[in-house]
Amino acid sequence: MKKLINNPDNVVRESLEGMAVAHPDLLKVHFDPHFIYRADAPVYNKVAIISGGGSGHEPMHGGFVGMGMLDAACPGEIFTSPTPDQMLEAAKTVNSGAGVLNIVKNYSGDVMNFEMAAELAISEGIDILNILIDDDVAVKDSLYTQGRRGVGTTVLAEKICGAAAEQGYNLKQLAELCRLVNTNGRSMGMALTSCTTPAKGTPTFELGDEEIEVGIGIHGEPGRQRLSLKSADDITEMLALSIIEDSSYIRTVREWNQGQGEWVDVELTDPPFKSGDSVLAFVNSMGGTPLSELYIIYRQLVKVCQQQGIRIVRNLIGSYITSLDMQGCSITLLKMDDELVKLWDAPVKTAALR
Repeated sequence: MKKLINNPDNVVRESLEGMAVAHPDLLKVHFDPHFIYRADAPVYNKVAIISGGGSGHEPMHGGFVGMGMLDAACPGEIFTSPTPDQMLEAAKTVNSGAGVLNIVKNYSGDVMNFEMAAELAISEGIDILNILIDDDVAVKDSLYTQGRRGVGTTVLAEKICGAAAEQGYNLKQLAELCRLVNTNGRSMGMALTSCTTPAKGTPTFELGDEEIEVGIGIHGEPGRQRLSLKSADDITEMLALSIIEDSSYIRTVREWNQGQGEWVDVELTDPPFKSGDSVLAFVNSMGGTPLSELYIIYRQLVKVCQQQGIRIVRNLIGSYITSLDMQGCSITLLKMDDELVKLWDAPVKTAALR
């Protein structure tokens, strides 16, 4: 393993120290517990948006802290969920009195710890709601989840909901918007190689020189199938059609009901994409794939969508939700309406998206 690190135990802290001195106009970093927050937080009369998860997926989430996206991000250790005390302190720091929306990827540790943090925040008088993202169509259950994994749609939800918060949406409206984005978004990824965590120093899993893993998770979780290496066009079509043709599927997520004072199960019906839909197309590098290859993927994705009668009205191409140094990509399609387009186009100024 060759990495630009000092001590593997200090990777997260030293990275956060670097962010703090690189972007003092955008963000501040609180240590022990670790969280990143907007330099101007709390923003008067604005609902605060918080997300977080294990480190190793940069620029998500810390790179998205700033005007038009997140008010705070809670980084865990590499591929390890942040702790409730991080989330609670972040909420107390950025809450302006208008409430807090937690955007939570559907991984068991994230879900459990954000639930605990929400309960603690509520006990301290903070109005707070958790919305789950579970957009990965590859597998229903995995090593880290019950139900579908939360992946690329998380980035899009943070941007769209961040814009809405800037425009004065209240907490209930933001929760409904985030739920809509989750329902309308679907993703699937693939890997050409494994990633290598600093602590382990060896690949998380083994792939042969002529093998690919289709449906991979962002922590290196197994996918749908392991196949022989295919062309970029074939891989793109495989991922895109898996998303577009995903059968209608009822997802159950747990959300806090303020009136009842308890967690309740909410069923979300996930409609499939159909001809005539407008979408945002997001082609993402898993960390080790260069931009030139992502454009080759996007080129074919446009053709596949056109063949299906789906119109791409916005796009995002680059490294935004990664898995350390993994070579591979993911595709996310988000069904758009006029409101979502306007929110996507709204100003944003963060370290990773402007």
